[in-house]
Amino acid sequence: MSVSAQALDGVFGRPAAGIRARLERASDGGWKPVADAESDPDGHIDDWAAELLERGPYRIVFDSDHYFSGLGVSAAYPEIAVTFRVQDESDTCQVQVLLTPYSYSMYFGTRG
Repeated sequence: MSVSAQALDGVFGRPAAGIRARLERASDGGWKPVADAESDPDGHIDDWAAELLERGPYRIVFDSDHYFSGLGVSAAYPEIAVTFRVQDESDTCQVQVLLTPYSYSMYFGTRG
């Protein structure tokens, strides 16, 4: 199973380049870090495509506070977490987040 992500900036209508994110897996009632990454100039995080991940619940936590403070804007949501379940180890999961300082929306899809 692999995971990729894309962050889009809804204020400026462009990819959210340089946003920090971490991939976590549910473990013992909490969350265990799996990997950290930063989005490329197109807002993509493909670093996790090489990870060998098993079925179960995961989440990606985007550091929106750091991203927006770098643009001189205060954000209502310091972090945006997208929680999802991987059903099949052969899936490729895609997470997309559209973020603004006061709202966000997300998309989750798989390719088998």
